[in-house]
Amino acid sequence: MAKQKNRWLIAAAAVGIHISIGSVYSWSVFTNPLIKEHNWGLREVSLTFSIAILFLGLSAAFMGHFVEKHGPRKSGMISSVCFGIGLLGAGLAESIGSIYLLYFFYGVLGGIGLGIGYITPVSSLVKWFPDRRGLATGLAIMGFGFASMIASPIIASLIKSVGIDMTFYLLGAVYFVIMFLSSLYLAPPPKGWLPDGMADKRENKEQATEDLSQLTANEAIKTIRFWALWAMLFINVTCGIAIISVASPMAQDIAGLSAAAAATMVGIMGVFNGFGRIGWASVSDYIGRPNVYTTFFVIQTIAFMLLPNVTNAFVFQLLIFLILTCYGGGFASIPAYIGDLFGTKQLGAIHGYILTAWAAAGLVGPIVVSWIREATNSYSITLYIFAGAFVAALAISILIRVNIRKIRESKQQTGNTLTTQA
Repeated sequence: MAKQKNRWLIAAAAVGIHISIGSVYSWSVFTNPLIKEHNWGLREVSLTFSIAILFLGLSAAFMGHFVEKHGPRKSGMISSVCFGIGLLGAGLAESIGSIYLLYFFYGVLGGIGLGIGYITPVSSLVKWFPDRRGLATGLAIMGFGFASMIASPIIASLIKSVGIDMTFYLLGAVYFVIMFLSSLYLAPPPKGWLPDGMADKRENKEQATEDLSQLTANEAIKTIRFWALWAMLFINVTCGIAIISVASPMAQDIAGLSAAAAATMVGIMGVFNGFGRIGWASVSDYIGRPNVYTTFFVIQTIAFMLLPNVTNAFVFQLLIFLILTCYGGGFASIPAYIGDLFGTKQLGAIHGYILTAWAAAGLVGPIVVSWIREATNSYSITLYIFAGAFVAALAISILIRVNIRKIRESKQQTGNTLTTQA
């Protein structure tokens, strides 16, 4: 028999992939150098990031079935090739001064690598950790959240010392190696495998199969539960990305922070985003995913209602940090929630479909907040609108709980009927 893989090393390999592709959140470090070097406009350069996030969502949706069919190793290798070539091509585009080549290599090709890489380890992690789904997926997705903290200062230093094009070349080579080597260790567990730490084999089987259903991706998208998850993630990400995109000027406008203090706050936001991913996902293993999402929306409804009227700098930042933990936690808890509701048969494909909410939110959030700010010359109306959106999300989270309860009761009644007939 082949030697059993270590599930914690599987989780470490997943972190290796996510901490590489998560460097996309460091794109803003390239913005000013590219503008100065080529006299491109801010909107032109920023569009590169938007294209990357768009193709992240699209490729995750379209490649989810490939991940399930061919396994995490092959899909991880493809992700590493796409992301690596995307960065190398971005270096070429920069060296010849072509914004359209930059869109293609970093935005389209790199974005495809992002999407495949994001969903690649998730399905396997859920299967390797039936006892700690939230913790396992939280670990990997935490890597995505923390990546910019690691990458941003390195990128800034490299740009100063070796130039923009060489920075892209070096990042492409390094991230390719990390992702490719991480992919080599990824694999789903053997059929019927269960962790040693559970009570006994019979209880293990019961716990591992207590998912609400076992559906394919095409079956899942026909359920109310799928669209409820999509809507909840869309609202959570739309409002979170919007806050991230205007955090500094909003803090200066509402709470009176200096530009330097606001910049410091933005840096700390990344810490809370990352810890929110592992923290909330781990908590969800104990109190359940439905309770965690309901908690997200209660917290954020209150926070967004309070923000326009908070002039105390400390309280304002505390509310922002709390929102960012919920933003990160929403990403990290969704794969485990999918497993709970639809099983692990095609979790990667279903996760890919759900992530189209991220692609849509990445376009909608910053546009909405900027448009309302320009139209009203105030952030207050935007924050109140987002509070209303979270009220809607809260209602959806309650409806999905009712739907889950009805399905469980129906399954229990069917089981009791079969027992009686036997």
